[in-house]
Amino acid sequence: MPLVRRKMPAAYKPEPIPTASVRLGDDLFALAEVLAKNAHDRWAEQRLAEGWRYGRARSDERKEHPCLVPYESLPESEKTFDRTMALESLRVLVALGYVLQPPAGDRRANPAGDDRPDSDAAILLRPAGLAALWGGSELSASGYEVYQQVGERALQLGKPLLACDVLEEAIKLRPGDSRLRRLHALALLRGGATERANGILSQLDREGAADEETLGLLARTHKDLGLRSADRAARMSELSRAFEAYARAYRVTRGHWTGVNAATLAAVTGRRDIAATIAREVRQDCLERLKRHALGDDRYWILATLGETALILGDWSEAEEWYTRAAEAGADRLGDLSSTRRNARLLLDELDGDRTRIERCLQLPRVIVFTGHMIDAPGRRRARFPSELEDRIRRAIRMRLDELDGALGFAAGACGGDILFLESIVEVGGEISMVLPYGRDRFVADSVDVVAGWKARFDGLLERAVQVVVASPERLEDASASYDYASRLLLGLASIRAEQLDTELVPLALWDGKPGLPGGTASVVEEWRRRGHNVQIINVGELVHETGTEFETRDADVPSPTYRPEAIDAPRIMAVLFADAVQFSKLAESQIPRFVEHFLGPIGKLADEAESPPVARNTWGDGLYLVFAGVREAGDFALRLSELVNRTDWASKGLPRGLNLRVALHAGPIYACRDPITGQINYIGSHVSRGARIEPITPAGHVYASQAFAALSAAARAREFVCEYAGQTIWAKGYGTFPTYHVRRRGPAGQ
Repeated sequence: MPLVRRKMPAAYKPEPIPTASVRLGDDLFALAEVLAKNAHDRWAEQRLAEGWRYGRARSDERKEHPCLVPYESLPESEKTFDRTMALESLRVLVALGYVLQPPAGDRRANPAGDDRPDSDAAILLRPAGLAALWGGSELSASGYEVYQQVGERALQLGKPLLACDVLEEAIKLRPGDSRLRRLHALALLRGGATERANGILSQLDREGAADEETLGLLARTHKDLGLRSADRAARMSELSRAFEAYARAYRVTRGHWTGVNAATLAAVTGRRDIAATIAREVRQDCLERLKRHALGDDRYWILATLGETALILGDWSEAEEWYTRAAEAGADRLGDLSSTRRNARLLLDELDGDRTRIERCLQLPRVIVFTGHMIDAPGRRRARFPSELEDRIRRAIRMRLDELDGALGFAAGACGGDILFLESIVEVGGEISMVLPYGRDRFVADSVDVVAGWKARFDGLLERAVQVVVASPERLEDASASYDYASRLLLGLASIRAEQLDTELVPLALWDGKPGLPGGTASVVEEWRRRGHNVQIINVGELVHETGTEFETRDADVPSPTYRPEAIDAPRIMAVLFADAVQFSKLAESQIPRFVEHFLGPIGKLADEAESPPVARNTWGDGLYLVFAGVREAGDFALRLSELVNRTDWASKGLPRGLNLRVALHAGPIYACRDPITGQINYIGSHVSRGARIEPITPAGHVYASQAFAALSAAARAREFVCEYAGQTIWAKGYGTFPTYHVRRRGPAGQ
């Protein structure tokens, strides 16, 4: 068939459908974001199917493209393009006369408690990755209300970090909404960022938001600051401020929530008569609400409040009864149960009585962090975990979980022990978190798909996981370091979750009891024990012996290391610090000598005099790069450095008054080598680059850290400082969006 040549018009003039007059509501802007993400995912799916892969720069020849990353990690310019196309499509539909009719709504209780029909503009959405929080049901709301509902649910389930991220998105849509700001403050509070929460709530109070929730949460921040102090006078002063704020809110609203807290703080600060008076009033109000099933009342909080008032009034038997009923009503509300127990413990510290009676009523499940052997691959020389033992080991894991009351599980996800453990957590209705040592595809090839049938189970668990963390983008040359790093992250993230809920952390291992290679199960057990943990053991070796299978020294647990030049040491897990001087670019030429003397000089002296000085130092003008042997040393030095700069009067030294530092921390496996150019020992690797991406987004005068640094600090039980969640933050140079933490000094009491 002959080729037909089509003649193009001499002067092509685009004539798009006019949409300038079309106005879209907030709900459709939210829909546009969903469409933009979907468009990117469809494009990426097609590219990957055609054999394309990620590359730092586009190359049609090599089929590499820099945008083959998740939508959240795209540069803002690319996101804007996708959003613009989605919004224009919606505008065209409206301009053509189409009506964008949302799915039929239903009647739901709004956050204030009254029933009302959904807005006509509501659209039915199920945000990706969050549907599980809603028990599988759909969210019906308009625009920002979707985020509000999911944020509230995340708080109920004891996931303050997720709630913080979701609510920050809502505030971008409605920055002046006082309820969203209150919920954000609550998420920060439950995540440990007390000062940030106090700042938000104090601002709301100054704006005249003298409602129960604002005053109550403001009081809560004072209470937490008081409990953080080791000095009794300072402690009682903050608790008194908390009582006054709670009492003010109670006088304004007569709400049972602020009333019971006012009564509790009155009892704790020695105002026993006032405590009893308020407790009786609140108790009577709650009994009446419970009796008439008042619309909008949260049954859990009514029952929990009745337990607390009974405790204040000294009726221990009645307190037990109400707390037991509250625990049954809020079985899946771990965050709320933790908050109730925290208040009960505060009272119990001041009252005489049998504390164990109340503790039994408000027990929370334990956090279990797991390590274990993989199932034997076909052709293995000696049996360690033969497939015939799968059912027995599953039962042993489930039995141990029942004994420990474990329902929050952390594991890597390798075939065998990891997957059996995670599946068992799902079976008991718990939540699972996974830490992959390196990229998913390579990890699946190395540790999951080595035995038929396990990959599908792994994929199913990834869908159920509340968080999936990839320790390193690629497997390290020394693979054992990848596994060692991932196991420390597992322990640290599990420790953070246990601390959030004020529950116990239990390490559990499926282990044959034999020594092994670095990065394997034996080395993880040894590391956990070295950090003072009592590791629970399920002895797979005994189960193998019971079957009569020959059992001898096993093969390697982890892939063999690949080639590494002799000039480069094996990677070690270390901490890196990056800092940058704010306003350095504004220095006059005559101020440079003063900067070197008065700014860099004291920093050098601080490093020289440090109890654990950095093992490597480097500077480039206004930038600092320091390497430390561990997270404890790096965190302590970073805070000393920030404190030094913040307290110095730079104007008196002839430098700009606003001169300051941004300080960033990260920890991970890095390589030591002798730099062929400088001849000096240098530390390099992808984790050094990761640390460098945090510093530019750190607020001046503060110390920010990666999730890895926070997790390793928790694993190391660092008590000198606290890592408070600061939210999902876009790191510099298009690196991506990651959880970021604010590092501050821990209170004298170690709170």
